[in-house]
Amino acid sequence: MQTNDLERIARQIRRRDLRAVFEAGAGHIGGEMSVTDILTALYFRVLRVSPDAPKDPNRDRFVLSKGHTACVLYVTLARRGFIPEEEVETFLKPHSRLNGHPNCNKVPGVETNTGPLGHGLPVAVGMAKSAKLQGADWHTYVVTGDGEMQEGSNWEAIMAAAQFGLDNLTLIIDHNRFQQGAALADTNDLAPLRPKLEAFGWAVTEIDGNRMDEIVPALEHRAEGRPHCVVAHTNKGQGISFMQDRVEWHHKVPNAEQYKLGMAELAEEME
Repeated sequence: MQTNDLERIARQIRRRDLRAVFEAGAGHIGGEMSVTDILTALYFRVLRVSPDAPKDPNRDRFVLSKGHTACVLYVTLARRGFIPEEEVETFLKPHSRLNGHPNCNKVPGVETNTGPLGHGLPVAVGMAKSAKLQGADWHTYVVTGDGEMQEGSNWEAIMAAAQFGLDNLTLIIDHNRFQQGAALADTNDLAPLRPKLEAFGWAVTEIDGNRMDEIVPALEHRAEGRPHCVVAHTNKGQGISFMQDRVEWHHKVPNAEQYKLGMAELAEEME
């Protein structure tokens, strides 16, 4: 799939995600908008996965470590055919399998339960190590938030991945510069991230994480003998002017007027 096709799908996913959060009255819209382009590139270009065989042992693995942005993962999975598109309407409703954090026991295409931050990357390291032990050629991808990188468990996993030479592992850091309640710079500022990962023995690529022509080649890159980290510089609330780079939109829900304005702005992008 070409860049312009991926960009079109990403805009459609953003619109559906905005609608789902508005209708549910809950969600994490800011971080969902920042990571949409990455998820689109993964599921519609990079990942070797099939909705017809979600447990194929030879499939690539993807872990959304920032599990609070589950809604946009559900929308992406639905658009890709893993779950019915109409099921997105059940997000957060009683008895729905589309909960606030992804559940691998309920939702096809979800590889592991995530939510508590700092868990997804260690699990992904285990997946990549498993593939090495089996002599398998499938690849593991994991997306974390930048605030999430404050968790010590991530740095233990980063050390292990380098020690094991896991060149079948790609970490994507959604570096939108904000976390719950504050800017990253005002809490425990890890920036710049690149030299820290490189010091731990990783290959690192820095990109604009909201530009598809930079995302795709970065995700397809392989670093021989070393794990690869993509530091994706993104914007919280990407695509919606009044949400962009505003900390309150970490989990704020748009009112009717804001919803209408947001949908209109995303529609203008599609023209």
